[in-house]
Amino acid sequence: MRTDWRRREMLKVSFVFFFYLYRHIFHVHWMSHFTLEEFKDLRHQIPYFLVFFTCVSNANQQHCAHEALSSGASLQKQLVKIQKDVQKFQHHLIDVKPTPELIERLKDIMSDVETSINHLKEEQRSCFEKYLKEEMIVRLEISAYEKKIENWSLTVKLNPKLPSAPTTKIKLHNRDLPAEVRAPEDFLQKTGGPYGGWDQCDHQVFLRIWTKHRGQTSYRNEAKLHLPDKTAEEIKRHECWHLELLSLQEKKKKAIQLWKASKRQEHQIRKHSQEETEQAQRAEEEARILADRHRTTEERKEVARQLEKWREEKKRKEEQEEEQRVAKEIQRRKLEEENCRRQKEVKLALVEQLKIRREMEAVGAKTRREEERREMEERGREAAKVIKQFQERDLRKVEAKLHEKHLREKEEVERREQIAAKLKEKVNEHISRDPSRLIRPTKGWQERMKHIGPSGGGPLLQMFHRAVPTWRQGL
Repeated sequence: MRTDWRRREMLKVSFVFFFYLYRHIFHVHWMSHFTLEEFKDLRHQIPYFLVFFTCVSNANQQHCAHEALSSGASLQKQLVKIQKDVQKFQHHLIDVKPTPELIERLKDIMSDVETSINHLKEEQRSCFEKYLKEEMIVRLEISAYEKKIENWSLTVKLNPKLPSAPTTKIKLHNRDLPAEVRAPEDFLQKTGGPYGGWDQCDHQVFLRIWTKHRGQTSYRNEAKLHLPDKTAEEIKRHECWHLELLSLQEKKKKAIQLWKASKRQEHQIRKHSQEETEQAQRAEEEARILADRHRTTEERKEVARQLEKWREEKKRKEEQEEEQRVAKEIQRRKLEEENCRRQKEVKLALVEQLKIRREMEAVGAKTRREEERREMEERGREAAKVIKQFQERDLRKVEAKLHEKHLREKEEVERREQIAAKLKEKVNEHISRDPSRLIRPTKGWQERMKHIGPSGGGPLLQMFHRAVPTWRQGL
């Protein structure tokens, strides 16, 4: 990088040298008057140029070498410092137990190394940026010298044609524009941007359908199908917004056309007045020359009379032009005042309409709140009636159940009393006591004692056993 920079510096000095040499030898303006003596004098000047070039190149080489040595030494010093820090970091990592003090020391060493590396990077980056800027400057200077050398070979024109003054287009600020030109932008800013507060896709769908139906009201049915999230009122408001925007854009176009026509007319008038002024100046100059040529008294009087007549005519024309300009200015101001008045009326109408709409919305909201309150009260009364009916029904059911329970209890008591009465009727109340009944034999015992067999038994003819299964028989 340093070598390329030194080469560019040498090339720059070489171009400077050849620039002066070529300027003294091959300049076109000198070639027409070049003599032998001047050539000999120039031949004697060439060694001075060579000496100058040699001195400059040697000084440049010495400066570059010194700068290269100093930058190299600085770079080497920084690299040695970074290397020492890295070696120190490695030395701390060999056979050492990890302790908090060691970790803090290693962190400090790492931060120092990182700072040194970042500083070196920043320094080198600034150097490279400086070299790139110098390279760009040298390249631009070389290209400029090349263009100058190429232009030396061109013939010099004795009477060069002056360049015509470029026609400048004057940009008007927003405050200088007519009201019709500013109206669409103000309208878009107030109504939600270029899409009227809608999404871009929805607005494009609306425009496509509206254009397809040519603005007829039949487009609304199709628009409802393609824009399901928009109500008919929103589509209608967007249509009104779009029509208002088209109207404002049409007014803007007409205002721009009128403004261009007025500017064109003013330019023509200015050009015509300039031509008349030039003609008048030429006529005055001719009259003056004529007066200078003819020295007789009569001719001078005639020239003075003609000059006075021309001046009166010029003054009369200027007065007429001034009257016309004043009349146009008055008319323009009247138009501006009329436009301002119309805008104020429209603004007041919009404000009044907005106020009426807000009042209607407030009245509607109040009416809705009253209706909701009445509905809530009516529902509360109906609910209270229903709850009361349910409570009465439940009370009646409870009373009926209690009545039934009392009846059942009463019937049960009566039934028990009847059973007790019947039992009392069956049982004799006067029972005689017979203590001998305790040892009296019962009828069963008496019947058993009627048939008493012999006691003891004869030989047993058969003894019954339990049956043995067939699969166990014979075991």
